[in-house]
Amino acid sequence: MAKAKSAFVCTECGAEFSKWQGQCTSCQEWNTLSEVRLAPARPGASGAIGSVTGRSGYAGTLSREVVDLANVDLSEVPRFSSTFGEFDRVLGGGLVPGSAVLLGGNPGAGKSTLLLQTACKLAQSRRVLYVTGEESLSQVAMRAHRLQLPVQGLKMLAETSVETILAVAERERPDVLVIDSIQTMHLEDIASAPGGVAQVRESAAALTRFAKHSNTVLLLVGHVTKDGSLAGPKVLEHMIDASLLLEGGADSRFRTLRGQKNRFGAVNELGVFAMLEHGLKEVKNPSAIFLSRTQEEAPGSLVMVVWEGTRPILVEVQALLDDSPLGNPRRVAVGLDPNRLSMLLAVLHRHGGLFTGDQDVFLNVVGGVKVLETSADLAVLLAVVSSLQNRPLPRELVVFGEVGLSGEIRPVPSGQERIVEAAKHGFTRAIVPRGNAPKQSPPGMEVVAVDKLAEALEAL
Repeated sequence: MAKAKSAFVCTECGAEFSKWQGQCTSCQEWNTLSEVRLAPARPGASGAIGSVTGRSGYAGTLSREVVDLANVDLSEVPRFSSTFGEFDRVLGGGLVPGSAVLLGGNPGAGKSTLLLQTACKLAQSRRVLYVTGEESLSQVAMRAHRLQLPVQGLKMLAETSVETILAVAERERPDVLVIDSIQTMHLEDIASAPGGVAQVRESAAALTRFAKHSNTVLLLVGHVTKDGSLAGPKVLEHMIDASLLLEGGADSRFRTLRGQKNRFGAVNELGVFAMLEHGLKEVKNPSAIFLSRTQEEAPGSLVMVVWEGTRPILVEVQALLDDSPLGNPRRVAVGLDPNRLSMLLAVLHRHGGLFTGDQDVFLNVVGGVKVLETSADLAVLLAVVSSLQNRPLPRELVVFGEVGLSGEIRPVPSGQERIVEAAKHGFTRAIVPRGNAPKQSPPGMEVVAVDKLAEALEAL
């Protein structure tokens, strides 16, 4: 027998090498090459559109003629709702026929629950095929019964062979195809075990090729590594159209769905769900749950307005400062960048005249929200000052703004919308950058515009 050919593939960038080496020369990462066996090409498969191994037609039906972009008909791919408003928001307005969506998250976050709820509701009006590779059909049926979902019309298949799945999908012609999960799928021609680099890459490529060719919505469940990133080769994230991450531990009632990549909508859009007895329920007003504050005023507590995707959200930030017994005081930030916290404390000392070098600083964003933008800078510093001086801030105060290294308060995008959102929730005073000050404040809202950090400290 001829010796099976093998290659070494980088798990970070997907680059292939003929022999093993310690460092990938493409992405400069170390110890990321893993050996995969290469299967011989099957006869007659090189040009088959929609076939398992054929490369032709990967992006859909091929066009042999050059066309003007203005003449492309968009009415052929209308969106349709996933039956979840928050899910549609993260997707950019709904499901797009022919798209491939990858949903990742920690174990117990609710990935399978969300997709099972979506599939059961969509099956009442569309053809849906749910493929489970991790659970038996009876286990899925028990979960659907526990969640009290409508089960009529949903086609189920317990299979891990991609060839069999594609054959069934070719016969059933579903509008939506759910794969739970991509790490359990395998191709017969690939000798490596399911979950390996080659299996995940080729299985996802075959399923995506079928989705593009047949205008089927493909929903894939993906595992995550211990650092929270999607498991598998990096090329997996390149070939799919949308990458979504469902966050929230098993001890948390709320789950956040965040878009990390989306070819059909805004990136970093945020959807909020509540895990209840009967499954996930969408939260239409996330600010209300993140503002469940205590009745008593406490030092170090302040509300800020962050921008998530296409909407503002009000969240509470808490700061606690305590005398440090260590020579190197601790800087702990939950939901914020710890490096940015250290930088802001240096700005507070240099331009605000307040020294925190002998204090342990603990910062927390209530509700498990991860703030990725710089509009939280000013709120963080004012919360730190409130805890340092043991002086509670008014409950009706809301703050946002970016702080520069020279102590200036820089404007942030969508300032007017943030102020209006705060006024809707009953806040009567706002400290904002001067560049975001509205020409006319909302009724009942006092807007204090500042240029420097010293002005913001005086406004308190």
